[in-house]
Amino acid sequence: MATDLSTPAAAAFAGDANFTEPWSARVRTLTRLGRHREALALLRHGDPSPPPHALALTSAAISCAALSLSSGVAQIHALAAKRGLLPAADAYLLSALLASYSRLGRLPLAHKLLDEMPLGSTPQTTLRTAFNSVISGCTLHALPAACFAVFRRMRAASVRFDSVTLLALVPAAPPGAVPQLHALAARAGLAAETSVANCLVSTYARGGAAGAALARRVFDEMPAASRDLVSWNAVLSAHAQNGLAVDALELYRRMRGPDGGGVEPDAVTLVGVLSSCAHLGARGVGFDVERYVRERLPGFRTNVQLCNAVINFHARCGSLPRAQKLFDEMPRRTIVSWTALITGYGMHGHGDVAVSLFERMVSEGIRPDNVVMVGLLSACSHAGMYDEGRKYFSTMESAYKLQPTLWHYTCMVDLLGRAGRLEEARELISSMPMPADGTVWGALLGACKIHKNVEVGEEAFERIVELEPSNAGYYVLMSNIYADTGQLDGVARVRAMMRERGLKKEPGCSYVEHKGRVHLFMADDHSHPQAKRIYELVIRLEQMVKEKPGVRENGAAEGHVEKAAAQPVVGFHSEKLAVAFGLLNTEAGSEIVVIKNLRVCGDCHLFLKAVSGIANRAFLVRDASRFHRFEGGVCSCKDYW
Repeated sequence: MATDLSTPAAAAFAGDANFTEPWSARVRTLTRLGRHREALALLRHGDPSPPPHALALTSAAISCAALSLSSGVAQIHALAAKRGLLPAADAYLLSALLASYSRLGRLPLAHKLLDEMPLGSTPQTTLRTAFNSVISGCTLHALPAACFAVFRRMRAASVRFDSVTLLALVPAAPPGAVPQLHALAARAGLAAETSVANCLVSTYARGGAAGAALARRVFDEMPAASRDLVSWNAVLSAHAQNGLAVDALELYRRMRGPDGGGVEPDAVTLVGVLSSCAHLGARGVGFDVERYVRERLPGFRTNVQLCNAVINFHARCGSLPRAQKLFDEMPRRTIVSWTALITGYGMHGHGDVAVSLFERMVSEGIRPDNVVMVGLLSACSHAGMYDEGRKYFSTMESAYKLQPTLWHYTCMVDLLGRAGRLEEARELISSMPMPADGTVWGALLGACKIHKNVEVGEEAFERIVELEPSNAGYYVLMSNIYADTGQLDGVARVRAMMRERGLKKEPGCSYVEHKGRVHLFMADDHSHPQAKRIYELVIRLEQMVKEKPGVRENGAAEGHVEKAAAQPVVGFHSEKLAVAFGLLNTEAGSEIVVIKNLRVCGDCHLFLKAVSGIANRAFLVRDASRFHRFEGGVCSCKDYW
């Protein structure tokens, strides 16, 4: 057989050992090698005798799709039909044509080809391949209704679906349809297949906390031997992304233990785990993960997403110098890198550093987004930087083309409220282009607590009760405003409201990590093995604080200290117990890190300031909104929190 060696494709094969093979077979080889233009050139210019067989046309269709040549696919379709290879004579060619049409968005042609197939005489495997190709094409082009229309046709034609069908349908399904597909998969014996189970876990994970629970159930029902890295990553991410950090860390421990079956975590796993550590303040686990990253992934600095996760972990767990060092070492930074560091400095009360970082980011050509603006405005709020916060908020649209969202308005209400500008905060809320939600009014209510403003507080509370009637935290906040201003009848009214609605105050809890274990403390809790020694130390420290000269330097909180003088212990709050445990069990000079679920109260803030000076120790406390570093009798927040 003569071959035209002047063509590029033929010349490419001139020195090949397999050059003597039929030119039709060489088309297939070129397609497999990804040399699609050469494959099509050889098909066009090769010796037409004998004509190309079905496998060559199959390869040519794949090459046309790879090069986005929809007209080429149509020509191959016409040639195949002319040679009698379609509609059902060759399953591979049929699949290639359908897949190519679907990939290129020529779905009407794909449907037409499917319609032409004789259902009665076409083998089941060929029919299944055809339906799967069209369903996958509809999924690719985000046409969920079309996907399920084709699936219904498939079922009506008594064509059995397989895992390929489910892998196309499940991600495209609306949330309410996923359990139905899950049930179909289970009845067909396909739900236990690793690929299908992984797909179900990932899809359920998009449904919030309820979806994460369903994802966990699918994962737990998988045979342990069939769980691969994708399985673990899917279920772990399902929990990490939905705020279920405790469950995510528990899954990570299982993965690293016998249940993991030797599966090693990768960067995706570690990003999810570090996110959960940052959320919980789980320093011990996070430090272990970082060691694993540095030992097993030496080139991790080039993985921007992983580096960002490590930076975010350190910034949110009180290790700002380590976060800054890794940030400085990154060869390439994204806006997520800058946001993690800016937010971290803001949480620690270093608003000036956060502003400086933001200006540096802009000068390096990175355009701010809404997320980094939230971090910046929050940093200004925590540091009492009123003028800077107003400036950045007012220039969001003009300088950065960003439309303020509810989160930005919440930050500004918080900024104005903390600064005592309650009327200005009310005016801002009334000028918002969207209705204020409970978070916005909650920021105003929190400011009323700081400044003991009952009138504005009552207005904010009334709006909050309409928007979030079941959020017990706001009821407690309003009750505290009444208590601080001596209005005991108001306290009684709010408590009665809580009783009528079945609401309970969230218990305060704090924890300290020590020697690989987490020690949890609740207010007035005696369950810890060292409880007797801890309580004795707290009482002794309270007495020392009461006797310490100059302890009432902050007039705004003086009332708390006067109550402490009249009553030696104003409640054994959880952070006091956690700090006492730390003092009893750690070496002199070492920093004690406490994570608390609620905002630090005024009494505990004064207590911890005083004790840091008495004991000559530093306490780093992360509460619900920020960090407080107590050292030498002062706090990093400068009593502005």
